[in-house]
Amino acid sequence: MPDDPTTGEVVRRLEDVRQDLKEDLHGVVALVNQKVDAEILRLGQQAQDERHTALVGRVAKLEEQAAEKDRQRQTDRRLIFFSLVVPVLLLAIQLYNANKGGS
Repeated sequence: MPDDPTTGEVVRRLEDVRQDLKEDLHGVVALVNQKVDAEILRLGQQAQDERHTALVGRVAKLEEQAAEKDRQRQTDRRLIFFSLVVPVLLLAIQLYNANKGGS
């Protein structure tokens, strides 16, 4: 019976096992926290990329709308010129020709 452990030795060994398990558990928790932090970082980066893509699309659409407005303004200016200035110019030419032929 010399190999039989005493009660105190059994308690000490159980305490050592408990301490080892406690340290292992802390290590596992730290690894899980790192993995979760990495996953959160990846998801945050993905969300930021999606927002950036959406913003770039909105900016491109606004630039396209501004260019379309500029083209429309140019078209309107040409229309105003041809609808107002050209008839007056034609009337002036006709009056000039009428006065030139009459004198």
